[in-house]
Amino acid sequence: MQTNRRHFLGHAGMSLGGIALASMIQRDARSDEPRWAPPDGRPHFAPKAKSVIWVFLNGGMSHLESFDPKPMLNRYAGRTITDTPYAYVMSPELLNRNNRVVVVNDANGQQRSTIFPMQVGWSKRGQSGIEVTDWFPHVAGVIDDCAIVRSLWTSDNNHGAQTQFHSGRHMLDGNYPTLGAWVNYGLASLNDNLPQYISLGVRPYWNARDGHYLGPANDAIPLRVDPTRPVDFVRSEGDVRPEEQAIGFDLVNRLNRESANRYPDDPALQARIRSYELAFRLQTSLPEVLNTQGETPETQRLYGIENATTRDLGTQLLVSRRLVERGVRFIQIQHGGGAAGSWDAHGALRTNHSRNCAQIDQPIAGLIRDLKRRCLLDDTIVVLCTEFGRTPGQQGGDGRDHHIYGFSVLMAGGGVKGGIAHGTTDELGFHAVEDRHYVTDIHATIMALLGLDSHRLALPGRQRLAIDHGMPIREIMV
Repeated sequence: MQTNRRHFLGHAGMSLGGIALASMIQRDARSDEPRWAPPDGRPHFAPKAKSVIWVFLNGGMSHLESFDPKPMLNRYAGRTITDTPYAYVMSPELLNRNNRVVVVNDANGQQRSTIFPMQVGWSKRGQSGIEVTDWFPHVAGVIDDCAIVRSLWTSDNNHGAQTQFHSGRHMLDGNYPTLGAWVNYGLASLNDNLPQYISLGVRPYWNARDGHYLGPANDAIPLRVDPTRPVDFVRSEGDVRPEEQAIGFDLVNRLNRESANRYPDDPALQARIRSYELAFRLQTSLPEVLNTQGETPETQRLYGIENATTRDLGTQLLVSRRLVERGVRFIQIQHGGGAAGSWDAHGALRTNHSRNCAQIDQPIAGLIRDLKRRCLLDDTIVVLCTEFGRTPGQQGGDGRDHHIYGFSVLMAGGGVKGGIAHGTTDELGFHAVEDRHYVTDIHATIMALLGLDSHRLALPGRQRLAIDHGMPIREIMV
């Protein structure tokens, strides 16, 4: 006698296996384990900070000529590393310690064996006595409000490290959400008339998106500091009255909602609807935020806006302060963007870094001072970071190569301790040797200060590695 599929399944339901299956289903229905749900916009625990101003230096700022000066570079200048007491830094065991060192096919990202001396002087600054080089006199004046993490490492020895610092993942792994996208995804807006995730400055094409599998709604909104044209298409092309524009907007909105009902699982459509709605509100909110003319002359001088050298970043940071005042969550500024990045000093490091440091020093210090006097530093995290450091050895006659084994990040505000230098590199500034931190430890610190648990944000089917989450650096947290 032949048994069809329906007949078989019907009888299987009465078998011991069917009873066991029914029992499992019933047990799962009664399970106390919480089912996954998207974030509700609230912090997971009490936050110390509300907003982040993230300044990223494209190309790789030298940790040695900024916040981790090394006297031994001057003492052994011109000698090979193997001809010093620190020859061990070149051991294969240490060089291979980083997760994934990809040797590029060009002449960059290689080890350089001849020691290159410091290109600038330095001294202990502030009551904390943190060593800061002479290229950062203004930041040195606020160093007691800052924490320097001197023991960062990464694993991409070419400029994909820009993406790696933002996402925590090597470019060979694929595309992953950036820190700003996770913050945008996890926390509700504090001001519905402004984006909560904004990008300023030039971004390289390989690091131009943020949301990836979180969806395009979590991409940063690229913004110009021009009140007349802050974003593309923010103003009507023709002479349209506000009432007429509102009628057109209502029609587009109804059509979008009908499409959303037909395609509820289309993230691109949802992002587009949100963008249209936000764009309508931005027409009035953005020009006011970007108009810095109402700021006092003293405030504009604080950021260096009257000086051509500091004007660009100074204006971006002043606008950033105005944005966090109005509730924007995450502002990502890229300095020296485009191609490899302007900090990529393979040659003429002294010329390169003295010029770049002059562009950022006063604006960064001005931002910290301004936030502090307005009582905004307490809940705003300021980060000055870069993709990797520069080699202790020289490249060519007067440059330094990419360096992934040890470099520095500056943080201030929002629950970050001031006047502390955490972690160390060895005497040549080669390897992070004490309290080593992969770049996602910076992410984890920021997430913790914002009251977010990254594990609770993870999506089903999108497994994250332990290193993706990182570990908060408790030593620099209040």
